[in-house]
Amino acid sequence: MPLPRWFHVLGSPPYVYRLADVCRPWIGWLALLLLVVGAFAGLVLAPPDYQMGDSFRIIYVHVPAAYLGTRLYLLLAIAAAVGFIWRIKLAHAVAASVAPLGAAFVIVAMATGAIWGKPMWGTYWQWGDARLVSWLVQLFLYLGYMALRASFEDRDQADRVSAILAVVGIVNVPIIYYSVEWWTTLHQGPTIMKFDRPSITVDMLIPLLMMIAGFVLCFVWLLLNRLQGEIVERERDARWLQQLATEPGK
Repeated sequence: MPLPRWFHVLGSPPYVYRLADVCRPWIGWLALLLLVVGAFAGLVLAPPDYQMGDSFRIIYVHVPAAYLGTRLYLLLAIAAAVGFIWRIKLAHAVAASVAPLGAAFVIVAMATGAIWGKPMWGTYWQWGDARLVSWLVQLFLYLGYMALRASFEDRDQADRVSAILAVVGIVNVPIIYYSVEWWTTLHQGPTIMKFDRPSITVDMLIPLLMMIAGFVLCFVWLLLNRLQGEIVERERDARWLQQLATEPGK
């Protein structure tokens, strides 16, 4: 079955490089606007929680970081699988660009969770908590993917072998999400992503959604920067890249 034309277009390094150049400034400024407004609304305007007081405000960093930490692994695994199956090198470049960003968001989520957990639970970490341990496994999967790639001198071989690890590691994502339902944990259950209405008031929810959107756009901006660097590294001898370097303003 032939692949659709847009699939091949998005697999073209010159097209994606130029598209990233056009989109980056707009995405960056919109991300900054959402983060500034969302942070002000969440940290200043939102009312204190009736149980946790002002300490709940850490969710405006913790939740977006946790949201991206899991979703980005899905993106990594999908990109790696596409590269492995259809031999699209740009897909491997996307996976390689996503991995350090995903690991960074997991670290932020774990750090802010620990800061919040000490006054709420009386401990920074609990080895018996399924959500916390599965998050640690997620971090190791990101780091393992990057370490495995770095262990091969041949980039094509690194792409293929690391793609297998990325796809296998996807099994941890549903474990993270459902851990609070499958096991008894310290971590609270879903607050926003529920079948019924969210367990959070609108004046707290709107800033949180703005922060999530801001974090997502910030990730896209960072991804485009990293992806352009990855493309330059992979295509350093390509004629189109040499021509691009001679264009005015480059």
